[in-house]
Amino acid sequence: MGAAQGRLGELLLRYALPLAGLRRVPVLGRCVSWAGEKLVPRGSRTWVRVQNGAAKGLWLNLNPRTGQTYFDGGGEPEVQAALEKYVRQGMTVYDVGANIGLFSMIAARLVGEHGHVVAFEADSEIAARLREHLARNEFRQAVVEEAAVWSEARRVYFERADPAASPDRGLGRVVEAGKQNTVELPAVSLDEYAQTHAAPDFVKCDVEGAEVEVFRGAQRLLREKRPVIVCEMHSEANRRSLTTEFANLRYSCTPCGTNHVLACPR
Repeated sequence: MGAAQGRLGELLLRYALPLAGLRRVPVLGRCVSWAGEKLVPRGSRTWVRVQNGAAKGLWLNLNPRTGQTYFDGGGEPEVQAALEKYVRQGMTVYDVGANIGLFSMIAARLVGEHGHVVAFEADSEIAARLREHLARNEFRQAVVEEAAVWSEARRVYFERADPAASPDRGLGRVVEAGKQNTVELPAVSLDEYAQTHAAPDFVKCDVEGAEVEVFRGAQRLLREKRPVIVCEMHSEANRRSLTTEFANLRYSCTPCGTNHVLACPR
């Protein structure tokens, strides 16, 4: 996106809600939509700085039509708050299901230059954007592992999200068999990964329903290193299973927002 389009893109991010209201007005709405399409084509992106929240001031390359939540500093504020409460200078953080890296960058800011962040992202296109974000913000203490996280190290099928339903492809997930829009890729387990890399003090997990498998592959890590965990639960069955498992490993579990569980070692 050129400089002029970039400025228009930032204006669209700033004023998306009023413009959305205008689009509902007969005749005028069609004109606004037509002008927006011509000036800022779908699929375009512009570099902007986050306006509020724990990521304030960080650079993100956003779609002006869909990136307002990131731009405003929103997006799972309960996870942002957990990071700010528990992550300290020099710690190691694993971001499992990192997407474009909002939480990875918040963590990198919090751990500082002597800490370490590992961002696991299975979707190659999103992993590339994540690397761009880390580079633009000069977070040399963060690395991207382009792999799924599972109960064991093996090949898995990953279903990429439909960009029409999830513009940043944040709904991609591991599936049982290959089908349309799936790719086969490597998976790692956290236990095996932590044997050859720095083990985490804090784990954030958002893996679209695979959270039970992720922590099946992290039993040694939870028994020995005992990181704080914030995990999004994508079903009530997963919530019951994991909170029971965490309790058996002597973790205290509390709700963290609507969909997340915060697990702290006792």
